[in-house]
Amino acid sequence: MISLLRRTAVPTLALCAAIALAACGSDDASGNPDSELTPAQATAPLEDAPPQLAAIRAEANQILDGGLEAYDERIAALRGSPVVVNKWASWCGPCRLEFPWFQSQGEGRASEVAFIGLLSDDSEAAGETFLSELPLPYPSYYDPDQEIAAEIGAPRNFPATAFYDASGELVFTHQGVYTDEAALAADIARYARQGG
Repeated sequence: MISLLRRTAVPTLALCAAIALAACGSDDASGNPDSELTPAQATAPLEDAPPQLAAIRAEANQILDGGLEAYDERIAALRGSPVVVNKWASWCGPCRLEFPWFQSQGEGRASEVAFIGLLSDDSEAAGETFLSELPLPYPSYYDPDQEIAAEIGAPRNFPATAFYDASGELVFTHQGVYTDEAALAADIARYARQGG
């Protein structure tokens, strides 16, 4: 019996090791095969955009302090542009799943829609490590106690995404992970771009 276990365990372990090593290899310059952007792409200056959207890009991939007060000031400064706010945490598997879609939409719509992240219920150090793997073309506010998340109607679970129309009104909060990028894009078109 022990001999049989050894004969099946060794090939199984070898197969698992080979799969793990293959998964680690990537031609992606960002170091993460799921990332849509490299850090350089995420932080490249935004040209031909309204000043408030260029200011968002100037803080790309950063974690900002200031709490609810700083967040509210930013939302007020963004009036005239629709805003998409995504609550995430480094330990959140569904957040990692949908991050490439936020990278893609945030990059592709950067001159017309403001994107903001909320790093909630997590440490700044863990958030910075996460952003080194999946860089964002917009900043995230540090929200360790989910005070900002409560203001946008986000539940305690992760992730959640809020949409403001161009007048600065919070029009919808999506609870949970997006199933694909098309679903996220549809909500941006419906809630942020058209105001609900």
